[in-house]
Order: sequence, then structure tokens, then C-alpha cells
Amino acid sequence: MTEAADRVFTNGTVRTLTGERAGAVAVRDGTVVRVGRASEVEFLVGVETDVVDLGGRVLLPGFVDAHTHLPMVGRYARHADLRDAADPECCIARLADAADAREAWILGFGYDESAWDGQYLTREDLDAVSDERPVAAFREDLHVASLNGVALDRLDLPADDVRADDGEPTGVVVEDAVRAVFSAVEPDPAGTRDLLLAGQERALELGITGVHDMVARPAVARAYRDLDRTGDLDLRVRLNYQRELLDAVETAGLATDHGSDRVRVGAIKAFADGSIGGRTAKLDEPYADAEPGDEGSADTTGRWDTDPEALAAFADRIDGQFQGAVHAIGDAAIVAVLDAFGGRDAAARHRIEHAELLTDGLVERLADSGLVVSVQPNFLKWAREGGLYESRLGRERARACDRFRDLLDAGATLAFGSDCMPIDPLFGIQQAVTAPAEGQRLSVTEAVRAYTEGAAYAGFDEDRLGRVEVGKRADFTVLSASPWDADDDAIADIDVAMTVVDGEISADGR
Repeated sequence: MTEAADRVFTNGTVRTLTGERAGAVAVRDGTVVRVGRASEVEFLVGVETDVVDLGGRVLLPGFVDAHTHLPMVGRYARHADLRDAADPECCIARLADAADAREAWILGFGYDESAWDGQYLTREDLDAVSDERPVAAFREDLHVASLNGVALDRLDLPADDVRADDGEPTGVVVEDAVRAVFSAVEPDPAGTRDLLLAGQERALELGITGVHDMVARPAVARAYRDLDRTGDLDLRVRLNYQRELLDAVETAGLATDHGSDRVRVGAIKAFADGSIGGRTAKLDEPYADAEPGDEGSADTTGRWDTDPEALAAFADRIDGQFQGAVHAIGDAAIVAVLDAFGGRDAAARHRIEHAELLTDGLVERLADSGLVVSVQPNFLKWAREGGLYESRLGRERARACDRFRDLLDAGATLAFGSDCMPIDPLFGIQQAVTAPAEGQRLSVTEAVRAYTEGAAYAGFDEDRLGRVEVGKRADFTVLSASPWDADDDAIADIDVAMTVVDGEISADGR
């Protein structure tokens, strides 16, 4: 006699990504046991089976964010959220409103100066928030931060990463100085747990069932494992440790794919360069908005975080034990990653993160390299006319960024993530579907696959995640409407009706 299912999802449209269309899914012990028409699944309904009526909604494989920072998502909830701020005055007001007397610092996250006149927040701006307490506002890409005078006086920052005007700090800091600010404001273990729980809540609301978190602090990895141990972790997590933690990870005897059902070791992450927003991405040609004499900024071709020789040494060290994941945004940095990692065993699934500015030759090299191309479709918001890419790079190079169509056509493996800019997968899918250049634009199906199958593959999880099919884990996203049927410009407006992990409903927005 066939054992009854624990839960049956029925009366919906099931997009399996296997090519099969169905109306119902049966789940037992967290695993999909049947997919088909409602009439083909109903025999698995027993006395204790929970039957979930989808009411015509659309069920997909769960979204997997292949590049994110979940504590940062929690910070948006706990501190000043500066995303969508229309001007510096709006940022100042939000920071002032979020000031908590119980906290030493006043913090804000996510501002994007390209939304106004292209000028970063300054010391003068943040002195208006407080001239007694330290204030820090982090740009959306986390490669630039702005500080008030109190914060500048309190911290010992590397001089080369502190922007100045006529010898006086402007309040704008980049790269290593930003990392020093983060070190100064890191929460205690209880605070770290709180940030992860807040980030998890938001991720589940958006239909995300798994994340590849770029982990810079051992405390974050510990908090994830503690949440897993206590049964409070509803997401599946890949821990991609930053390179600075490699010695500790090796000493612990870990390797890629070690871990539990919910928390596993992913890659070791290195940085080749910085960001386009901070003018620190390493380019072959100077930035278009160059201003002669502005050392370390617009008149340069950016900078190396890890130079080509050191990248090659890093690749040699981890190869055979760990997957590598290298942040590379500028075309020069992408060349360096390809030189270091290209041609190595494809089974290692080494990853290049972002890969924004691409020539035709780099598209072909990436497709032939065996590297997983871990990219962020939401970055296409900067590819629009008059956007950040155009102002920093000029129109021609702006159209050469985020070339997802060209990469896919060349045979590259795409994995979509958000980098928290924002974390919403439907926003990213809409950006890919509506991209301004043909070489950037994907179909809905291709974009959804990159956020499910592609991301699962990047985390060695294609055997258990990425599709709705028998034998895979019952991780689903249920949408109130179909992105295939919606207007392209309305995909991000579709509500997530339900998020399911291991067959359990973790978020229910019905």
C-alpha cells in the first residue's frame, strides 16, 4: 500500500523547470514524491495529509540567492534603511529618525548617490545628524562609506582610503577603510543572531529558500550553526568564507560541501578589485568621469584588491580542497581571474562573482573556462540611460556590462544572486527581462532558471534543489500571479504567496 503524503499542494500551476507542467505536488518527509495533475496526486491524500489549496497560484522551485550578505539584510531592518533615498537630506532625516540612544553609533545602509546628483554623502552631511556621536552611512555596494567628524576622529583609518579635498577628509572612505568601519560596529553574538533572524524573515517573505552568504566574520558562521542546532534556521545556507578566514577554516579541517542539511561550507572568497560605484573596480581604460588630480578616484583605472600574481597563488592554494569565488567587476580584474582559475578542473566549480564589464573576448573566455558566472541581475538598474554605468563608464561600456544574454548564448553557466541590492529575486528577474541592451536581456524562463537551477548548481546542490521533481527537496516559492503572464515591467510587483522549505510552510502571505 502506498504511504500517504504529509502535505499536498494542489489546484495551482506548477512550473517544474523540467519541461513538465503540473497542477499538484505531493511531499513526504520533506521530499517531493509525486508531481502531476491533481487527479494523479490525490490518491496520496490520507487522513492526516495537509492539503494546501493553491487557489490557482504559481508554484516554482524555491529561489536560491547565490550571492548575498544576510546580516546586511538584517541591518536594513534594524538601522536606517537608506535605499531609495531621493537626496542627501532624505538620508540625514532617516539617520536622525533611526538614532537609538542605546547604541554607540548611528548607522545607515544602502544609499546610492546615482539616485540624486552623483555626489557621495559627506562629513558635513553626517555632522548634521550628530556632532556628538559617530555616524556612518554605507553605500549600497559596501565598498564606500561616509563618516561624520566624530567617526573620523575616533577611527584609525588607512590614509590612502580616506578621500580628501585640499588635505581635509571629505568623510568618504573606501575599501580597507570601509572594512575598518565595519570592524568597529560589529555586533556581539546576540546581536549577530538577531541580524540573521531579521534577514531570514525578509528572505522568506521574498520566496528565498536558500542563500550563499559571503561570510567575513567567524561569529556569523557560528550564529548560523547555532540557529541550525536549535531548529531556528529555516533557510538552506552555503557559507562562502572570505579569504582572511582560510587559515582558520583549514585548521578546522573543513572543505567545500562539509556540513549539515541546512548549513554547508561553500567557497573561499577573494576580491580582485573594488566597485564601479566607488571607482575602485579595475578597468583597462580610465573611468569616463575622470577628474585629473583626484588621486585614487576618478582619474585612475581603479585598483587591485588582490593583484594577478596573488590571485594565481590563491588559486593554487585552494584548488582540490575548496571551491573558489573571486569578486571581479572591471574588465582587467576579470582577465586576472580567468588567468588564475581558467582551465582548472571544472568539477571544482570555481566561481567568478559579478563579472560586470565584459568584452566579446571575455564572454567567450568565461564560457570556455568552466567557471560558474555568479551575477546579479538587479545591477541592471544601473544600466539604464543616464544611470551609474553610463556616468562612470560612458554609454558604450555601460552596454557592455551584465551581458547575461551573450554569456548564456556562449554556453556559460549563470547563477543569479542579489548582493542585497536589493535581495528581492523578482526585482532581479524583472531587471534581466527588461534590460536595455539585447546582449543583457533574458526571457522569464532563463532568468528564473538562473535563480533556481543555476544557483543550486553553483552550490553543488543540483541533485536536491533547483527543480520541482520527484526525489528533490520540497523547497518551493508560490507566487500570486505568473511572471510569464505579467507585463515585464510588473514582475517585481507580484506578491509571494508562500515560501516552503522541506515541505514546511515557512512564510505564508496568502
